[in-house]
Amino acid sequence: MTTHTFTAIIHKEKDIYVAECPEVGTVSQGYSIEEAVSNLKEATELYLEEFPLPEITKPLMTTFEARLNV
Repeated sequence: MTTHTFTAIIHKEKDIYVAECPEVGTVSQGYSIEEAVSNLKEATELYLEEFPLPEITKPLMTTFEARLNV
């Protein structure tokens, strides 16, 4: 058994946090950030048991600015 480090992207929707793993495509949620990440970890592990990934690469993440007409 090996351990890999994955990315968790988290955003809040009303009263719940949604966590997504871009390397695998798994998504989960929780009422706290910790719960959302814990649920994402479990979902990702279960997914990878059934559908192993041959090679995992880190996504490139950056930010950008956009003008809004408010």
